[in-house]
Amino acid sequence: MIEYSYELKVPKNRVAVIIGKEGSVKKDIEESTKTKLTIDSKEGDIFVSGEDALGLYTAREIIKAIGRGFNPDIAKLLLKPDYIFEVVDLSEYVGKSKEAMLRLKGRVIGKEGKSRRLIEELTECNISVFGKTISIIGLPETAASARQAVESLLRGSTHANVYKWLERRRREMKRRAIMEM
Repeated sequence: MIEYSYELKVPKNRVAVIIGKEGSVKKDIEESTKTKLTIDSKEGDIFVSGEDALGLYTAREIIKAIGRGFNPDIAKLLLKPDYIFEVVDLSEYVGKSKEAMLRLKGRVIGKEGKSRRLIEELTECNISVFGKTISIIGLPETAASARQAVESLLRGSTHANVYKWLERRRREMKRRAIMEM
């Protein structure tokens, strides 16, 4: 049997979350993906190894999701075969300016988290704004809508227009789902 392995780097302050209380999250990831995790908590390096390529890929996506700020329970949605994980890199929309980065993150989060919450509700996705990234976990079609909404906000579209677009998308998707029945 061939053994595969990946090396991942996660922010040091997220390593404890990946390990979990008494190693519970780590153990859970290992069991559900049939992989072995070796964690260097000083450097934030995580080595994933195993014989099942799909299990390895899934473990890697879950670890990346937790590393990008998701709660482990939400990251574990990626164990479902139809869920995907997407990352929008803020540095593609703004230079190295800290102020511009904060402003963009603020646009996506919104006042008291309202914007992020609305995008999550309208797309049934989970969104995490962490460091220089905005990450999305959801079904492929809804995650694509969430990503497009986030990117529209980053490019300067008004919140009202983005919400209207999302509401239209949602109605279209519901209509399509009904017609497919």
